[in-house]
Amino acid sequence: MTESGGAPSEAGAAVGRRIGIGLMYGLWRPRVLGAWRVPSAGPVILAVNHSHGIDGPMLMGTAPRPVHFLIKKEAFVGPLDPFLRGIGQLKVDRDTTDRKAITDALGVLDRGGVLGIFPEGTRGEGDFASLRAGLAYFAVRSGAPVVPVAVLGSTERHSRLTPAVPPLRSRVDVVFGDAFEAGDGSGRRTRKALDEATVRIQERLTAHLAQARRLTGR
Repeated sequence: MTESGGAPSEAGAAVGRRIGIGLMYGLWRPRVLGAWRVPSAGPVILAVNHSHGIDGPMLMGTAPRPVHFLIKKEAFVGPLDPFLRGIGQLKVDRDTTDRKAITDALGVLDRGGVLGIFPEGTRGEGDFASLRAGLAYFAVRSGAPVVPVAVLGSTERHSRLTPAVPPLRSRVDVVFGDAFEAGDGSGRRTRKALDEATVRIQERLTAHLAQARRLTGR
């Protein structure tokens, strides 16, 4: 579902959330902590660690609000292309400055929606050790608060039937942190301001991940 002009719609993301709830709670046992920390209205950015392919769908099914994720263009192939567009997800070319993806993402925030970002840029250790500048740009440009999210347990073990996913009915923890402002309050969007915001974001995300691991014992 898209709004006029091809912008991703809240209705589409709401459909995606319902699908995510059914799949994630049907296949695994998500334990959600701190969801109340996500502002109930207005623009917000969810910054999620990324170590497994189910991290995005898991968050779509456990977040208290519909989420529009920035997803690499390589995922939009075959029947997945109209499906992902239909549930309000945003295609991004990570190898260039994708102006349409930037416009669409800012549009989500301008309309008071929830933007989901994997700030590490790609799947890795999921430890926030290396952040791209995109998250800082969206946060500073829009003024939207950032909520750190840690998804833990998706890579601990693999299903014997399908090694690419965690064992069915295994527990996956999703821990939401406190919302924070990435900018320094000046409204500056210079390269220096974005670099400082990136450092600020990384410190907060790393601290949240450590706290989430202590809290869950993972």
